[in-house]
Amino acid sequence: MITQIAWNVFKNTGNIDTFLEFREVQRQVQNIENSIKVNEYENCQNKRNNNC
Repeated sequence: MITQIAWNVFKNTGNIDTFLEFREVQRQVQNIENSIKVNEYENCQNKRNNNC
């Protein structure tokens, strides 16, 4: 979704810097999402091990 927004902004403005900034934001969001998934998985594993 962010990529599509970035592309539309680039088409309207012609500013490649804006496009690249949006792409960087997208990478940061993906990294945060991956970190959350890892933390949730680790928490789930810890809960499972504690219940044994």
